[in-house]
Amino acid sequence: MLIRKLLPVARRRLQTIDLGAALLQAARRLGTDCDMLVVCDAAGRLEGVLTKTDVVRQTGRCAGAGCTAPVVEAMTRDVTTVTADGWLQDVWDIMKARGFRNIPLVDAAGLPLGVLNARDVLQMLLQEVREEENLLHDYVMNIGYR
Repeated sequence: MLIRKLLPVARRRLQTIDLGAALLQAARRLGTDCDMLVVCDAAGRLEGVLTKTDVVRQTGRCAGAGCTAPVVEAMTRDVTTVTADGWLQDVWDIMKARGFRNIPLVDAAGLPLGVLNARDVLQMLLQEVREEENLLHDYVMNIGYR
């Protein structure tokens, strides 16, 4: 199954932030419904990602209220991304091997299209297995093959 099938869900999870935004602003946006912010340049291309872990690591280096670091100082720059034409199983393999809960989905120009969540990927893969199981059951039972 292609990643494209999860594009509507991935689009809803996408939250972007400007490269020069304050870390405090990003921290406010990272909450229970947002695990990752996609950091974009002025042209809208992905430059990095910012997670709750990145924010905690950066604020641990700050000294009191004077911590006004920009997002660019805390973000992860070496980002693994996927495209809509890839396979869901390949995305799951990457996420499992690298311990990712989320992975950005981009187009050929590097513009973010969405964020894939491991839970969504697994649910779609499970649905695919169930559909195959039903087809095999119907085949063995000779249902719908007359």
